[in-house]
Amino acid sequence: MIYNNLNLIDLNDYPVSWWEKLLTLAHEIISDPSKYSKACEGKIMGTLFYEPSTRTQMSFQTAMLRLGGTIIGFDNPATSSVAKGENLKDTTKIVSGYADVVVMRHPTAGSVKAAALTADCPVINAGDGGHLHPTQTLTDLLTLKEEKGHLDNMTIGFCGDLKNGRTVHSLIKAMTCYKNNKFVLISTPELCLPTYIKDVLSAGGHTFTEVTDLDSAITDLDVLYMTRIQRERFSSAEEYEKQKGSYILDCSKMAHAKGDLVVLHPLPRVDEIAIEVDDDPRAMYFKQAKYGMYIRMALILTVLKNSDKPAALITGSEHIHQQCSNPKCITHQEAYLPHYFRGEGTTLECEYCDERTLVK
Repeated sequence: MIYNNLNLIDLNDYPVSWWEKLLTLAHEIISDPSKYSKACEGKIMGTLFYEPSTRTQMSFQTAMLRLGGTIIGFDNPATSSVAKGENLKDTTKIVSGYADVVVMRHPTAGSVKAAALTADCPVINAGDGGHLHPTQTLTDLLTLKEEKGHLDNMTIGFCGDLKNGRTVHSLIKAMTCYKNNKFVLISTPELCLPTYIKDVLSAGGHTFTEVTDLDSAITDLDVLYMTRIQRERFSSAEEYEKQKGSYILDCSKMAHAKGDLVVLHPLPRVDEIAIEVDDDPRAMYFKQAKYGMYIRMALILTVLKNSDKPAALITGSEHIHQQCSNPKCITHQEAYLPHYFRGEGTTLECEYCDERTLVK
């Protein structure tokens, strides 16, 4: 196994007890934020955002500033040496030498784990393509814990782009770790949940159903997690237009939902939640965004404290001649990366993007 710093690449790399510690710390920060106003004095966070972001980037920056730390980095690779052709390793290696923690968003699956392999400080995944988004999942968990009071025994609906929705993938994996949660997957056939996430549900014996109609599904839900149809994940504008507007949550649909339903959305929204829903007390997405700042404060403190055992970055082994079958995997962009896979036999699992690959 290969270990490194106390990174956060995938929330499921750590036990539920570690998540709960973060949620408890975030609750304490919410209760008395002034107590932590100098907790990161003298510390520097590097933010490397290769992809546009509003909430994730600003909430991380605000979190560090509220903790008394400072920030370096970029929010547009065109303004950095990336525009000159610098590879991922060189960029992150340099910045990790300047900073105490690096927060990274990148459009390619597995990119943040690849960066963490050689970084000189902890690396936090702020979203790697359509793969994972663990700090959004922590935000979602904190929101549910604060608003519902528990994280088990719920029927949770996920609606929209379940194929490319990294927030959906991360949250489903997380919620399978709590007892008696049921999952309703609402999407068009073209945007259904990837097989490897369905495998997680099936392997754990979790109840899930796949439907195409939000109207009929909403009545049984305790939580509704809406997502936008992600234009940037489609290969053509024509494909995007076919899916655009497939699901729109409005007041007429909300009228059929439970009185204590919690509506979440990682934002930004396009047209999938009507503006009229904003005034419904069950709409938690703006509050959810604020919770994101507090959980990221807790995460930064925990990572910089560095007293926890780091998760293994690589648990498998190198297969020199094996290629990942996912064309969107970072290994197809950064040729220097070792080809690490988990498993044995005829099927291997890519360590970077989790895609299953047949052995050549």
